[in-house]
Amino acid sequence: MPEYHVEVTDISISAAQLLTQPSGLSKQQVKQAMKKGAVWVSENGASHRRLRRADKHLKLGQTIHLYYDLQVLETQVTPAVLIKDEGDYSVWYKPYGMFSQGTKWGDHCTINRWVEQNHQPQRPAFIVNRLDRAAQGLMLIAHTKAAATSLSRLFEQRQIIKTYTALVSGLFPETLFLNSPIDEQHAASHASLLTYDEKAKLSLVRVTIETGRKHQIRKHLSGAGFAIIGDRLYGSKDASLDTNLCLVSTYLAFTCPITCVEKRYLLTDNYLPKMV
Repeated sequence: MPEYHVEVTDISISAAQLLTQPSGLSKQQVKQAMKKGAVWVSENGASHRRLRRADKHLKLGQTIHLYYDLQVLETQVTPAVLIKDEGDYSVWYKPYGMFSQGTKWGDHCTINRWVEQNHQPQRPAFIVNRLDRAAQGLMLIAHTKAAATSLSRLFEQRQIIKTYTALVSGLFPETLFLNSPIDEQHAASHASLLTYDEKAKLSLVRVTIETGRKHQIRKHLSGAGFAIIGDRLYGSKDASLDTNLCLVSTYLAFTCPITCVEKRYLLTDNYLPKMV
């Protein structure tokens, strides 16, 4: 995956023009890469920031960076769905395949960038909580930095109730408390059986987490012998590669730090994993 780094020595030349010669790309291709978050600018060794506008005024001594991966740039995702617009923040359904954060190769497939470009009226979008690319469900998107800080603090202080629904194979117990450490850190998950399909031998399980470790639910359920259907990382080797991860963030509840009003968001049943 090629990278191109060009120092600005002539401010009369645009960033798109600067990158066409070393990359061999057309100006239009460079502009598309800029829009999708693959072009960055840095100055005097300072941290990089994305450069999206081809007509952005450049300064002498700056360096323009292009991280070009055609496969990444051509990737498309299913649109996110607005669940509730609260003004300073909004609640969205993130579909399978959409990312919670971008990379240097692009960010057009992230939920915050998708919201910035598609939500009306257009507003900034800041990630508050994260879901794995393979997971689906409710995410909070803040539209001001103050709201992002306040909502993030609620997650850090464990003042947000987070409930997930997962589809697993076998008959799950009525209740199960899972607290095996993850990456040598305390982790706690409470799981309970919702329904069991005797014919398919599948259980629909509700999971509420006290902590938010990486892949916590996937690791805990797999460790208990109930790997989530479609889990290609922690599931059994004979798991179907044609099935997406059957894990959905279905419920969020908290006291709004802006209005002090109790908020509850629940996905409808059509978003739940299907017993097929």
